[in-house]
Amino acid sequence: MHNNLKLSITSALLISAVFTSSDTYAWGQNGHRIVGKIAEFHLSETTKTTILPYLNGESLAQISTWPDEMRSAPGEFWQKKSSRWHYINAAPNQPLSLDHSHTKTKESVSNILEGIHYSMQTLTDDNSSLDAKQFSLRFLVHLVGDSHQPFHAGRSEDRGGNSIKVKFFGQDTNLHSLWDTKLIENQNLSYTEFAQFIDTNNSELIAEYLQSTPTTWLEESRNLANKIYKSTNDEVSYSYIYESTPIIKTRLQQAGIRLAGLLNALFDPSAKELETALKMNTDTQTAN
Repeated sequence: MHNNLKLSITSALLISAVFTSSDTYAWGQNGHRIVGKIAEFHLSETTKTTILPYLNGESLAQISTWPDEMRSAPGEFWQKKSSRWHYINAAPNQPLSLDHSHTKTKESVSNILEGIHYSMQTLTDDNSSLDAKQFSLRFLVHLVGDSHQPFHAGRSEDRGGNSIKVKFFGQDTNLHSLWDTKLIENQNLSYTEFAQFIDTNNSELIAEYLQSTPTTWLEESRNLANKIYKSTNDEVSYSYIYESTPIIKTRLQQAGIRLAGLLNALFDPSAKELETALKMNTDTQTAN
């Protein structure tokens, strides 16, 4: 792992509250697949080769939905622990950060930042088993997508918008579901079409996206969520779609580019910062 990447992630402190519901999904299946597909366009050849054993014959788009699909599986982890991986809550003026000491096992992960960190550590640990690395790659792909859905850094009191009822063209739904699924499905595109339409090779834009950290992504989501809370009425239709769709396209595009950057940073020693790897801050480094 690049030293800057490792030190930046371990320099943060934890602050989190808990959703009490198991229905806190992000982006729905198509949204996650869009993120995975865009990332595939931007992986270096070294990264593609390195992650092949962890993909187990599947693509990033295919594995991107696995953590949600497994949440009904039997076992204490899936029934009582895994939902905590998908989100983080904090008041608007509180920092979002991570306590490295709390991520020793997958059972101890208590929020999405810890889940991202645990997955990164497992994937770069030579002592990790193949099964553990396959598990962690699937979660990492999924959590990068989750971190870009505004309501996965939403308010705990409304369970990330799940308790806020709205009508979408007269159909009952909630604010969380509106943003993770319905606004995407309204485009009437397959995930491959959607990914191709919003992908970018703009080097300046990619550099801007990659000059960030997982904490940055969640702070962006929290700021967006706070704006959406204020701007959403009980009934939404054409004008809401017009205003919201560009935001969704940007967040999916950012997530795909950043996922590729993160994977390149983890698996390709020759990856160049701001081009094929994330730029991580080094001014607040702490010893590991």
